[in-house]
Amino acid sequence: MTAVLVHGVPETSEVWDPIRAALHRQDVRALRLPGFGAPRPDGFTSTKEEYVAWLIGELESMGGDPVDLVGHDWGGGLVVRLVSTRPELVRTWVSDAATLGHPDFQWHDLAKIWQTPGAGEEFFTQQRSAPVERQAEAYEGFGVPHEHALEMAAAMDGTMAESILALYRSAVDVAAEWSPAFTGIPAPGLILAPSGDPFMRLELCQATAARAGAALAELPGLGHWWLLQDPAAGAARLEEFWSTAAK
Repeated sequence: MTAVLVHGVPETSEVWDPIRAALHRQDVRALRLPGFGAPRPDGFTSTKEEYVAWLIGELESMGGDPVDLVGHDWGGGLVVRLVSTRPELVRTWVSDAATLGHPDFQWHDLAKIWQTPGAGEEFFTQQRSAPVERQAEAYEGFGVPHEHALEMAAAMDGTMAESILALYRSAVDVAAEWSPAFTGIPAPGLILAPSGDPFMRLELCQATAARAGAALAELPGLGHWWLLQDPAAGAARLEEFWSTAAK
């Protein structure tokens, strides 16, 4: 049995390093999304459906038993779609972005900027022109510890910026497109709801959990980057869920 971790935006797989260090299990693999510190395959245009197909291919290539799949941010969004269409690939699933699969989901203001041609490009041009220390301040404002904020800022390059813009622009209507299938998921699921995440609403997390047939775990005092703020607490919550699901 393998635990597969999928990062989000604007990140690389290293965002999972603190959680991996805190987990007791050794069968853990953190995937690196194409365009996020990894090359994009020929013809890959970074749409949400391409990322889902890529993730399906990664899980299929592992062979063997279904995995324990965990997604953060857009990684959590990809989990939503994968378990809606290919639930047999997972033993369990965890997402902190599951509301993306609810019909009432609405994009936050930053996403709307990225989805706007011209404005999105200008956003990343200005961001990348600033010193890394200055870029890191934006992540620290969301609770990311300083050392990790510096790593995230340093990892941002032109390919990642292009991938982010393409991904968000392919997902303008994601709720309408993905929510119909995200109901009654047969595999045990857990939706994480950090209390300080400005991109999520608790009541929508609750409604999403009810529709999907998943459990809900609130993370008091933690924000969007809970996995960096308190990796020990995050790892403990995952292990508790996996232990329960195994019974």
